[in-house]
Order: sequence, then C-alpha cells, then structure tokens
Amino acid sequence: MADDFFLQIARPGKAERSFRVEPGVYPIGSDAENLVVLPDSAVNWRHAVLSVGDDGLYIEDLMTDHGTLLDEARVTGRRRFFPGQTVRIGPYSMKIVTADQAARAVQGAPPAPPPAGGPPAPPPEPATPQEDPTAQRARQEEEQRRRSIRRQIQNELLQRLDIKRLAAGRIDEKDLRRRAQEHIREIIRDVRDRLPADIDSEQLGKEVYDEAIGLGPLEDLLADPEVTEIMVNGCEKVYIERRGKIYMTGKTFLDDDSVLAVIERIVSPIGRRIDESQPYVDARLADGSRVNAIIHPLSLIGPCLTIRKFAKDPFTKDDLIRFGTWTPGIVDFIRACVLLRKNMIISGGTGSGKTTLLNVISSFIPPGERIITIEDAAELRMSQPHVIRLEARPPNIEGKGAVTIRDLVRNALRMRPDRIVVGEVRGGEALDMLQAMNTGHEGSLTTVHANSPRDVISRLETMVLMSGMELPLRAIREQVGAAIHLIVHEARFSDGTRKVSRITEVVGLESDQITMQDIFTFEQRGLDVRGRVLGRMVPTGSVPTFVEEMKTRGIQIDHTIFDPARAA
Repeated sequence: MADDFFLQIARPGKAERSFRVEPGVYPIGSDAENLVVLPDSAVNWRHAVLSVGDDGLYIEDLMTDHGTLLDEARVTGRRRFFPGQTVRIGPYSMKIVTADQAARAVQGAPPAPPPAGGPPAPPPEPATPQEDPTAQRARQEEEQRRRSIRRQIQNELLQRLDIKRLAAGRIDEKDLRRRAQEHIREIIRDVRDRLPADIDSEQLGKEVYDEAIGLGPLEDLLADPEVTEIMVNGCEKVYIERRGKIYMTGKTFLDDDSVLAVIERIVSPIGRRIDESQPYVDARLADGSRVNAIIHPLSLIGPCLTIRKFAKDPFTKDDLIRFGTWTPGIVDFIRACVLLRKNMIISGGTGSGKTTLLNVISSFIPPGERIITIEDAAELRMSQPHVIRLEARPPNIEGKGAVTIRDLVRNALRMRPDRIVVGEVRGGEALDMLQAMNTGHEGSLTTVHANSPRDVISRLETMVLMSGMELPLRAIREQVGAAIHLIVHEARFSDGTRKVSRITEVVGLESDQITMQDIFTFEQRGLDVRGRVLGRMVPTGSVPTFVEEMKTRGIQIDHTIFDPARAA
C-alpha cells in the first residue's frame, strides 16, 4: 500500500483520536479485546471489522442491532470504501485519511513510519479515550436522558400491554409471545410520533419485548455462544466471561426493579422464591444454565445475578481434547476407570469446569445401567436412556418442606441405582455418599470444591463431621480410603483455559494417613507471546494399583501412557 493511512475516531463531546493503520484486520467493538475500542451501549462487543490491504479499504458489519453506516447508508455484509468517507457506529464517526489529511486535521505530527526494511509497526493498541470532566458529565447526562426516555416509554408500553392479564388467560407460551409481539407493534405505532428522532423503533420494540417476556438486556448475551458467564452487579453494570476472561458490557437495566423482575421470571417456574425473608436463591434456566441471585438487604449494590451458561449442545470428550482440557490418552484411561466402576471425584476451584467435566465423564457410563443424578439445581445432561434426575428443594415461605441433597442421597439408595451421580457434595451428605460407595454402588461420581487432590481428602473429612455423627478421625479416613479410588483435579489457568492438572489415585490407609499417588500431572512450561499457557500432561511413572484388574475384566488400555520416557 503506497500511502500511509490514519484512522480518525470522533464522538460528540470528546477529543478526536487518530491512529496509524498498517495493512491488516481490525476488529471494532465495545469490548476491550478489540483493536479499535468504542465503549458505548449502542456498540456491540464485536460490532464490525475494518480491513486495510493492498486491494483497498473494507468495512463489514457483523449483523448488529444498531448497524454500521457508511455515509449514512446502512452497511450489509462487506463493503468497500475510500479515504475520506465516514463510517458511523453508534455515536462514533470514523474516517480513514491519508497522511497529508491527518496532518492538516490533527495538531501535532503523526507517528513516524518504520525505517525501510524494518519490521512493520504493530497494530494500534486498544485504548479508551481519556475524557475531561466536562465531557464525562455531558456523556453521563446524555445517557441519563436516554434512559429516562426509555423508562417512560417502556412503562407506558408495559402498562398497556398487560402481560399479567395475558398470562392469566392460561394460553401457552408460544401464543403468549405471539400476542405480546403484536401488542408491542401496535403500541409503538400509536406512540411513534412522540418518540425522539434518535430512538430506533425496532430496537425499542425488541427491548420492550425482552423486558416484558424475556430476560431484558441479558437475552443477547444468552444467545451469544462465546459468552460462558453473565454477572449482573446492580442495574448499571453487566459483566461477561468470554474465553476465560471477564469483560464489562455496555448493557444496563432500567432500574433495580427490572433486575428483580428478571430474577422472579427465572426462579418462579421452578418453584423457588426470592424476597427479603429469603434474599438469595440458586436456580437454573430451562437449558440447565446455573443461576444464583442475591438481593437487598444482603447485597448493598442492588440485585446481583450470576448465570453460568451451559452450551446448547453439551460438550463431548472430543471438544475437551480440542480445548486442551485433556489428551486422548487421559480420555482412554478415565473411560477405563468408569467401565471398571471406580468411584471418582472431580475437584477444582470455582469456575474450573468441574460440572462440565463431570457431564463428559458420566457419558462413559454404559447405557444399560440405572443412573440417579442428585443436584441442588439440575444441570447434568446425560444421554443414557435409564436416568432418574432428582433435585433438592428449598424451604417454603413458612420455612418448611425443604429437601436436602442428603435426603435425596438416602432416598436414592432405596431406588436400586447402579450408579449415583451427585452434582456436588458440600456438607453432611458426604457421609451418605461415602457409605453408598462402600455398600455396592461402585462407579459413583461427584464433584468437590478443593485446591488440590490432597485438599479433597481434608474437605471430605470436614464434611463428614458436619453430618453430626461423632465419628473418630480414623473411622472417617477408613471410609474415605475405601470409598474413593480416583481424584481428577481440574484447574483454571492464567489465560482463562481449564485443564485437567492432576489425576491422583487414593491407595488406602497407612498409619492413620491416607496414601495417594499422582498418575498424571500437568507440566507448565511458560507462556507464549499472547499469554497462553504452554505445557502438557505427563505421566509420573506411577502405575495404578488396579491396572491388573483391568486386564482380568477385559478392559484394554495402552500401558505406555504411564511411561515418562514415552512422554519425554
């Protein structure tokens, strides 16, 4: 490309920015991971892509709600443009200009080009403009004005729509949604002449529909397959996790009451409640995504909502291999352990992927077995035909009727299970789980919050004591040593990836101490230039004590996976 080009970014009330652009591809959006960052609620996290090359300049809109405009004409797909043309995204106007034009428009010299034959200049660093106090106040006042208009219009629309009356008519959900959309379109037509010119009626209709029927501004985030977690901190701050990293979005709720309405919409269908007498709750969405909500008076910043999303299609062993969570050799070993009916605990910290891993490992259970799953909020999705799903129940408004995980584990023992899968043990149910594993229910699976396999043992001992049974420590350790065969520990690393970091066998009890041996460990070798963790799973040289049992049961496994020399 013969000319040097600069990207100029302008927004009302802010100082203009100018960056030199080398040939390359520049993602544009509100998220900090984009090369061109435009923080605003009208800008999607990944909104558009700017391409600069020898064949010209191109802008591509990524099918966004608010769209991308080229000289005030909406861009569909990938469009070529020329220096001096204006690209508008939300409140931002952008131009690609030549070096001469930039020198005339921007005070101060542009960055010097690299020396001939030298390495190309790196792409511009993502940067958020520093606002002066006056511009910041103006922006905040503008956002408040738009929010006030939106609140007034939505309140009027919601009152006229009368969703409660429609719901009370006992029509099915599909018909309710259809009628709601029809009413919203009619109402917007009635008030269109009263709307400010800068309000998009289509976008307003979608927001009202989401607010009245769905989960408000969270609907788009729930539909985004790359978003794995949504965190609402009051009405004005919504964070997401994407590829293991946390980012703030530009989405907001109208007020705390809107957040409360969304929480109610989630917890009511599954028979749970949240109010001042019960100000926190665990729940789930229809797809199994885990939900936690906590409100005033416990939360001092307003209602907080955390959604751990589940993939629409459950992850498989091959997906986890592709993600780098484990290796084909580890998959073969764990599958053999499941077929051998070894009791297994998946451990790890919060957000390390324990439930996902449990779901994948449970898929190795043969289809002819009777499986009972027990969870606080049903999340596991199993493909076997003979699965019974049990879910704990919180107390009612009178404080009665609670059914705990421990109650369900005890009841499951009377249901003739081949395998018991407990979503997570965190209290006195640990004793009942250990007893089930020791009384003919081999091959059971569960998860435990812990920082290491050794910490799993300590936590199990503590949880057994929480059951209220006055057992001596040696008796507890005998139970643990006899019941648990394998601990699969998963960790979340600095780059956001989740990996199986250790696979440890519980050998037994010696001199009042539980003996363990690591079979595989993750060996981290550093970070690459993009901050991604480098490393691999390596065998320690220890061979499981039950490897001969695999042979007698006819379970084939490549024994070279235990050889450190082969991994070197």
